[in-house]
Amino acid sequence: MAQPCFHSSIEGAQHGAKSLEQFLDYAKASGAAGAQPSNYMLEGGKGFKSAKAIRAAFDDRGMKLDGISCHCPVWVHTTAWTGSPTIRPFISPALAKKSPAEIERTMETYLLNLLDLCAELKVKIIPMFWGVAFGWEIATGYPWGFWKGPGYDLIQEGQERFVKKTAKIRDKARTLGLYLAHEIHPGTAATCADEFNMLVDTCDGDKCMVVNADPSHCWEGEDWETRFLKVAPRVYACHVKNFVIRKNIPVRLMKPDWSDRAMQFVDIPSGDLNMVRYAEMLIKIGYPQRYNKIMRTETAPLIVEAESAYRDIDSTSANGIQYVRDNLCFPVASGSFEDGMGA
Repeated sequence: MAQPCFHSSIEGAQHGAKSLEQFLDYAKASGAAGAQPSNYMLEGGKGFKSAKAIRAAFDDRGMKLDGISCHCPVWVHTTAWTGSPTIRPFISPALAKKSPAEIERTMETYLLNLLDLCAELKVKIIPMFWGVAFGWEIATGYPWGFWKGPGYDLIQEGQERFVKKTAKIRDKARTLGLYLAHEIHPGTAATCADEFNMLVDTCDGDKCMVVNADPSHCWEGEDWETRFLKVAPRVYACHVKNFVIRKNIPVRLMKPDWSDRAMQFVDIPSGDLNMVRYAEMLIKIGYPQRYNKIMRTETAPLIVEAESAYRDIDSTSANGIQYVRDNLCFPVASGSFEDGMGA
């Protein structure tokens, strides 16, 4: 019988209250074959835990190490220059008191050390997203933006800023043979496929710049199939996540409570998106083949990142893990269903 090309896994950022060991125990008990811990779960003392200790935690439980989620520190690094208070939840109170330039330098050093750890762990594909390198004016996406005027061009300045601020991190990644998988996402340096491709072009086709596919961020004019077909050769990682769009509510309504928002993340089985079609597209564009070749694995992870405004996070994630395991890790066809007709 044909074999699956995927295994069920889970992202750790939403479970930050757990230690690495607690997170892995939870993931295994929920039915996951692998896990993608956050960078914070790997911290120990004044630095990171040793690669040996991290690997042992996975091996002792028979779990696959499916990457390290470092969305938060990368976002802080590329956003600090704006002076936004929104970076504070992801850094220490002492660091938050320092200047934007000092915060940026500190986070750059942190990320360079994290890349060394990834290389030692042989984790070559790193899910993340670049921060607001083009400024908050561009991030709003508002058509009446005045993005270019007397003495300024916010898009050109953003391109130059992105190249300069990310240079050391990208250089380090290339040197170590690592891939930085940007999650195309509102409020980041690339919010759609065309913007991601623009970043790659701006960085002279930098091969370390790849994509972490996530269909739940395709809710403003670009569906997930359109987005990921446009960046297909650079999809090296993925998340599995779902959402609903509530009718007659403005998508950008200023409501901090998730239950009041027009776009809400939900448990994977009940959302608006068809996850089976999404998994099929990932096969079509070659994600599992690329992942397996780079990571030297037999199956590629489908990383659950289920969130809900109503359902407990542990329950939501466990349900997502089991849905992926039972519905998306299917045996892959080796040919057309027509091949056996008339035989």
